[in-house]
Amino acid sequence: MAEKGEVLVEVKNLNKNFGVTVALHNVNMTIKRGEIRGLIGENGSGKSTVTSIIAGIQPATSGEMFYKGQPWKPKDSLEALHNGIGIIVQEMGTVPTISVAENIFIGDYDRFRVGPVISKKKMVAEAQKALESIGVTDINAARVTRMYNMEQRKLIEIAKTMAHDPEMFVVDETTTALSESGREILYKLMRKAADDNKAVVFISHDLEEIMDKCDTLTVLRDGDIIGSLEKDEYDPDLIKKMMIGREVKGDYYRSDMDGYDEEVVLRAENITTMQDLLCFNLELHKGEILGIGGLSECGMHTLGRALYGLEDIVDGKVTMTATGTEIKTPEIAFKNGMGYVSKNRDQESLVLNGSIGVNIQSTGYKANSNGIFISDKKERDYAQLQVDNLAIKCNNIFQPVSAMSGGNKQKVVFGKWLAADSQVLILDCPTRGVDIGVKAAMYKLINDMKKKGKSIVLISEELPELCGMADRLLIMRDGEITGEFLRPDGFDNTELIDCMI
Repeated sequence: MAEKGEVLVEVKNLNKNFGVTVALHNVNMTIKRGEIRGLIGENGSGKSTVTSIIAGIQPATSGEMFYKGQPWKPKDSLEALHNGIGIIVQEMGTVPTISVAENIFIGDYDRFRVGPVISKKKMVAEAQKALESIGVTDINAARVTRMYNMEQRKLIEIAKTMAHDPEMFVVDETTTALSESGREILYKLMRKAADDNKAVVFISHDLEEIMDKCDTLTVLRDGDIIGSLEKDEYDPDLIKKMMIGREVKGDYYRSDMDGYDEEVVLRAENITTMQDLLCFNLELHKGEILGIGGLSECGMHTLGRALYGLEDIVDGKVTMTATGTEIKTPEIAFKNGMGYVSKNRDQESLVLNGSIGVNIQSTGYKANSNGIFISDKKERDYAQLQVDNLAIKCNNIFQPVSAMSGGNKQKVVFGKWLAADSQVLILDCPTRGVDIGVKAAMYKLINDMKKKGKSIVLISEELPELCGMADRLLIMRDGEITGEFLRPDGFDNTELIDCMI
């Protein structure tokens, strides 16, 4: 029987190049049985790249891997999973048009073959057991996956991985898509796997989370492993310094108490949606950062969509007060100087198979036209300005967004709305899945926009973010506002949490 501490996976001199970009440089790492190994680093540091190679999603350019002492070179992620290595990816890893059961057993349907046909009944029953075994009881395995929200789809992915009882599984930024209850499900699975002498690799940008949950921690920077720390060596300032190559102390939030104008720029009056919101009222002022917080299911994400015309409003209205324009669709919102950053970045904020330029230029058709025709030069300059201003890591503006790290994708999303000079921005979890450096850049951008008189609705599941950035903070529960707090009065975490629960 394998012993605790025995090397399960070994990576030797692993290199990965994307054209001229070096994603990994001579990476050496061992992953042992019985441990939860944390990987941390800035976006683009190579964390997801090295684990995706181990899990068969993409090949290495050069180097060697060993699994259970044998050479390891899986041809794809299904081969890896069937041999005991699974991965729960950062973004969506389910096919929306097939059933939950088909997603859980994708590539493995033959096990349910009865004569010439696949028994859907047996597959659904087994999938339901897989969901229940991880503590999920509110998902019907027979239903089409698109019927479920982002968090539920992520739980389906977790069930899919755990149904194969992996020897090692990778959790890549998964917790950012989960509520507190979903995170607890995942944490328990991780701890149980380590206790059962298996291995877990956990990728997260949340320092507190990774220090709490991981037994060992490996730091990457620009494709190189900078070093590894045991639990008794963890120190937030040291880890930050290893991540970005310079000392970073304290936080990166606002320190000012600057107020905002009395002028109301956006008003929601008694809005009722098909779900979550009933007779909801809100006012956003010029130059205000209005924080919206609560537990994941409180209705705040629906509110963000409703303010931008993405959610059907069955009663009440959202209006731009200066003109009286009613925001009924995203097209009307955009034409009236509004921008929206979705929590579900890859599905709603980006064209993944498009280039950086195509994504940023999507808000500039009017600005870049010469009457009838769109100027190629204007479009290039329009996109390049944001790439330069936001320090987006890329070869050029023609690089596909799908090949970028999460933080650089998020910069592209911000870039298209900054290029459009949006006056009102709805930001739903804008720093989800991004590293310390990108977070600091995002917060500076948000504060700069406030200083220019722009108005921001900041929706977040992270209390430190809301307390650090908001002028005024509304806490929601069950689709209603349960508390309103002002920056000059200070934000008391106990009071805030009391309003959430």
